[in-house]
Amino acid sequence: MPLTADMRRSIDQIRDYLFGGGYPDPVNNAEQLSFLFFFYLVEGIDAEAKARARMLKTRPISLFDGEWELRNPLNAFVPAAREGNLPATVLHTGEPTVPRNRFRWSLWSRELSGEALVRFVRDEVFPFFAEIGEASAYDFMRGARLGIDDPTVLTQVIRLVDGLRLDQADADAKGDLFEHVLRQMKQAGELGQFRTPRHIIRTIVEMVDPQVGETVYDPAAGTAGFLVVAYNQIRLANSSPGGIAEAELDGKTHLRGLGDKLSADQLSTLQTATFFGNDVDPKMVRLATMNLTLRGLAHVRILQRNVLTTSLDAGYKAALGLPAEGFHVVLANPPFSGRVDKDRIVDEVKIGSTSATELLFLKYMLDSLRPDGRAAVVVPEGVLFGSTLAHRELRRQLIEQHRVEAVLSLPSGVFQPYSGVKTSVLFFRRGGRTGRVQFLHADDDGYRLDANHDTPIEADDLPALSQAYARRDAAWARWQARDADAEWTEKWWFADAAALRANDFNLSASRYRPMSRAQVEHQDPRELLGELAAIEAEIVEEIEALRAALAERIP
Repeated sequence: MPLTADMRRSIDQIRDYLFGGGYPDPVNNAEQLSFLFFFYLVEGIDAEAKARARMLKTRPISLFDGEWELRNPLNAFVPAAREGNLPATVLHTGEPTVPRNRFRWSLWSRELSGEALVRFVRDEVFPFFAEIGEASAYDFMRGARLGIDDPTVLTQVIRLVDGLRLDQADADAKGDLFEHVLRQMKQAGELGQFRTPRHIIRTIVEMVDPQVGETVYDPAAGTAGFLVVAYNQIRLANSSPGGIAEAELDGKTHLRGLGDKLSADQLSTLQTATFFGNDVDPKMVRLATMNLTLRGLAHVRILQRNVLTTSLDAGYKAALGLPAEGFHVVLANPPFSGRVDKDRIVDEVKIGSTSATELLFLKYMLDSLRPDGRAAVVVPEGVLFGSTLAHRELRRQLIEQHRVEAVLSLPSGVFQPYSGVKTSVLFFRRGGRTGRVQFLHADDDGYRLDANHDTPIEADDLPALSQAYARRDAAWARWQARDADAEWTEKWWFADAAALRANDFNLSASRYRPMSRAQVEHQDPRELLGELAAIEAEIVEEIEALRAALAERIP
């Protein structure tokens, strides 16, 4: 079942109720919705588990069997239309209890309202599901609490969530619904640093092309966009013609596959042993977990962890089910322009004396790959041409000790309305040595490059550049056979290792571009501004490094 217009309208109504009711924080609102979705879905998951147990002729055990000791005695009378208005019983402990059956969404969400609903959800429902979470490996509810305490707003929101009928939607529809939640939050301008535009992610994942049996890792997962798209890409590649259909997202259509050619073992591998991630923000961990759960990836664990300040030993990795030899694929858009206290940075990610998160993350991701593992990482432009010792050393390692395959230069403004920083995508493999690098330049990405970056347009360089990357061996042969005196009109070109070394390992696409007359006359001012911003950021970093060095020498 596709995402319907009615479901979209319901999400828009929820957003309006929350904003109008005094809940303006879109991150908190998305988190609260993820809790409500979870409460709704558990009843269906429990029913499926009981049915499976009966089929296997084992004793069915329900999460809703037994008694629940009330946290708030005022909840002693819980209406239930099917059972009558039964008071709580009192056990030998002297504390009132109610049947755990009362925590089924189909009961309390439809029978309670107003102050009674707020009190029951806050004092009983959240603790009940937190207890369930503690017994699982993922503990989705750790530290969770009700954030919507206005009786009218909570009643309206729960009625709308109930009307979504999530139990009748397939995994794709539920996932698209949650993406719509995240997109609405994006439009509010609060989730920008966490949510990479999905069309950018789809292009990157298509170029990397993860396969069944490979492990895929995002160390700064945010809302798990890269992992979700990687899952969809693998399903699409393993679908019959009849199992492929068009889906719409953000005003654009793309292909989606059912994965009907996957065997049961392959599907199990995808769902339990393929995708890994972590994020430092507990709210992002919850949003990522819900995004994956709704897609049918409930067993994927997103760790709450800062990889720049914590290490995992071999035993702990084994306990978490992490591959000891590293990951086949790393996909990420790590935080830009952050700083970490130097004393907290773990030794294995250090590169010179820098505390810049974009450099530390890149070093960490390089080391997270298994031999010949491949990565695609979004980086600010300054990473490609910065002149600090850390910048140059990291690029030298990438080129001399590993294989940089390509650099995709994205248009300035793809992360609007949150940031105008100029970015590129760095594609590399662990091990070996770089022989040549393919540079790919996108002027347009299919959306108007304005302050909002959400209006679809026809102009889109990304599909052709993705194909040029897939056929890069043939492109290299064509590049070598070109007439050096003729104008080069393609939006891709190459530089060999000798040229990279001669330019201090600079990986900026513009450094090696064969300039045509039109390009000389009409150089995009947005690119110039992006380069200037990157140089400014580098100068600031150097000043901070000098200030820190002086502070150490002059007490």
